Amino acid sequence: MSGIPLIIAFVIAVILMIVAISKLKIHPFLSIMTISLLFGIIAGIPLTDIPGVIGTGFSNTFKSIGIVIILGALIGTLLEKTGAALKMADCVVRVVGKKNPELAMLIMGWIVSIPVFCDSGFVVLNPIRKALVKRTMKSSVASTIALSMGLYIAHCFIPPTPGPIAAANTLYEGIGQETNLLLVMGFGALCSILPLIASYFFAIIIGKKVKAADDVDNNSGEVVQTYEELVASYGKLPSTFLSFAPIIIPILLMGLSSALAMAGKPIAIITFLGTPIIAIAVGVIFGIILLGSQKKLKDLYEITNETLKVSGPILFITAAGGVLGTVIASTSMVGFIKENSATLATLGVFFPFLLSAILKTAQGSSTVALTTTAGIIAPMLATIGLGTSPLAALTVIAIGAGAMTVSHANDSYFWVVTNFGEMKVEDGYKTQTLGTLIVGIASIINVYLVYLFIR
Repeated sequence: MSGIPLIIAFVIAVILMIVAISKLKIHPFLSIMTISLLFGIIAGIPLTDIPGVIGTGFSNTFKSIGIVIILGALIGTLLEKTGAALKMADCVVRVVGKKNPELAMLIMGWIVSIPVFCDSGFVVLNPIRKALVKRTMKSSVASTIALSMGLYIAHCFIPPTPGPIAAANTLYEGIGQETNLLLVMGFGALCSILPLIASYFFAIIIGKKVKAADDVDNNSGEVVQTYEELVASYGKLPSTFLSFAPIIIPILLMGLSSALAMAGKPIAIITFLGTPIIAIAVGVIFGIILLGSQKKLKDLYEITNETLKVSGPILFITAAGGVLGTVIASTSMVGFIKENSATLATLGVFFPFLLSAILKTAQGSSTVALTTTAGIIAPMLATIGLGTSPLAALTVIAIGAGAMTVSHANDSYFWVVTNFGEMKVEDGYKTQTLGTLIVGIASIINVYLVYLFIR
């Protein structure tokens, strides 16, 4: 099969995959692997070649990204368990001020979610949010949505969160270049500007229109810790340096390595330390030092075990996305797209955004949307005009923008925000769902503005 019939078969395959995940509640790993197998057969890949294609796609993904995902997730868990995430939030509160809870929650959410999953980040930071709302008597909904959006933007945009890491490795492998995580981080931060601004104003506006339980009754009898009591509940928080080191040190190492390489004066030891897998491993070492400073080294085994349980499903879903991408690359579809690439090239970064947004809205998981879209896009990246290193990095962010558009009832994060924010389900649609739509649009506009300068 080739040409238009193959494209139609591919569209049907994606629809079936979405239905299997979202409606039939089949695990994404099984859904993606099954669709990959069926599509390979329908596309005409020789039956004797299909096992090798699937094995290659699976193993290549693990080889390129598996360890990085595990180490990145471990950093996040260490920051959470040691109180370092709270310390980072505390630094933001001190800078922004306790009388600006929306801005404080937005910024601290964005910072904390760089290494920590947005779901976990919301749970960790929600007590701070409630304490600030109680102190300032401002809108609970406004601070809830500001925190939610801040967490969500970094979760979808900036490594070492597993979704962006996996997407970056898949896309760079598609253009045959070494992954430039520092460039992805830089574009992720740059493309956060408009969505953060949009988040802030949306939170303020929606906070005046929607009320949560603790807005309606501030004398509900619930005992809410003051901000100081919350900080004290962790005992002595780690130092500012140790709290930020697991994130900042890997970024500095990767940045220094890239700078020396661009200057044509690479230094072997810096190049070694600046490789993403080694740089993030150094971040883990600082996380373990952080754990030791809190006299909690005995918990390292359990923390590692917990991290492996959390990162395992992500690894397998990511590998399944890699299988789908390899199957696509093994069909005649890529050749057909090359012959008709002019039309797709006119869409630029909007093509991966739209595909990711469809997958996100349909099945709920941002990580699945990121990894699956990257697997689909990677074989055709060069043919649609996005084949350079900077454009590949920006494509990661475009996919991330789609992966936050939109969060609703099939997304676990929707329920975390709605329940912990003490909102009714219908109010969750007015706040979280509408907010992610606005932020997603602001994100792709920001991405497109950057695209105009680097294309």
